[in-house]
Amino acid sequence: MLQLQRGDSMYDEMHQCNICKKEYTSMHVEARPGVPVYVCSVCMEKAKDNFIFICLNCGRSFSRPKASIVTRLQNTNFERASMQFIGVQLIQGIDICITCDPQGIVKYVYGEFATEEEKACV
Repeated sequence: MLQLQRGDSMYDEMHQCNICKKEYTSMHVEARPGVPVYVCSVCMEKAKDNFIFICLNCGRSFSRPKASIVTRLQNTNFERASMQFIGVQLIQGIDICITCDPQGIVKYVYGEFATEEEKACV
């Protein structure tokens, strides 16, 4: 989970929010060494009711309502764990997304967990 920092001497200046691309903020986290992610207070508020994913490769962000994701879960352990995320501000950095690397996503999804038949379709 990313924790935002305010006002490091290196990052006192304002930058465009990486999620909405509208607001400017100094709140940030270094997702990787040298890769700051800026998140404005409006997007932080939205993170209470939505899971927000930001691609660290292309910079696009994706938002999904927590309620719709939680209702799709069928494993009771997942359901119980997901209840802890209600109201929690969570922004997840991902390495690649479907927009910047569709084949990479397919390989990831079908790679380790696929049957031989599914691997032949990729």
